[in-house]
Amino acid sequence: MGEASYGYGPAIVIGMLVFAFILLASAVRILREYERAVVFRLGRLIPAKGPGLILLIPIVDRMERISTRIETIDVQRQEVMTKDNVPVSVDAVVYYRVVAPTDAVVKVKNFHKATYLLAQTTLRSVLGQSELDELLAERDRINRRLQEIIDEHTEPWGIKVSMVEVRDVVLPDTMKRAMARQAEIERERRAKIINAEGEFQASQKLTEAAKIIATEPIALQLRYLQTLSEVASENNSTTLFPVPIDLFAPFLKGMKGTGQMETAKGGH
Repeated sequence: MGEASYGYGPAIVIGMLVFAFILLASAVRILREYERAVVFRLGRLIPAKGPGLILLIPIVDRMERISTRIETIDVQRQEVMTKDNVPVSVDAVVYYRVVAPTDAVVKVKNFHKATYLLAQTTLRSVLGQSELDELLAERDRINRRLQEIIDEHTEPWGIKVSMVEVRDVVLPDTMKRAMARQAEIERERRAKIINAEGEFQASQKLTEAAKIIATEPIALQLRYLQTLSEVASENNSTTLFPVPIDLFAPFLKGMKGTGQMETAKGGH
């Protein structure tokens, strides 16, 4: 009997050592810099622990590991009817992080899913209150409004929503064609306005030039000679150019004066 008891002694010691090692392994936890431990001791919440090495009481403590890094939620494509009754498909992405790990565990079940569903419903609600032109042209304002609404509702959960971005807006094909036609008409309207403004400015300049020529007739002759010089510089074999009779008026006056003088001399 003594020999039998002596044989079981080392086995018991080894078993106790293994059991102690298992208890120690279950009591020791190592948390990364971005992790926190939410610990319940006999069902009661104690202050969050971490990062680094923490000790738990086996069987008594239950721990939930929470990450404080920024997480993303991909809000899948949603069918939304805008305020002006235009059906569009939109998707978005939400950036958030846990700032109060105990609230994220105690005050809401599965905070990630809760934040996703809240972002989904808020996206439909806000876009449903906006017109299509606002959705396309004022994307930044809509993003800020979404971020403010979602962050306000997730704050009691210990969640901070840092940014919300509407990624893509898909329009029906009929609406795309109508908008393309509208843009084309708008470009034509602007082109006509620019052309009319150009003609108006040109007419003003021509009016000013006509006033100058009316006071200085020689200016018309100078302009005529300049035009003739420009045409002559081109490689043309024959150039037909009308000559205004006023151009020779000074010469005709000189010839008339000479003829009168000769007549007077002959009479004498």
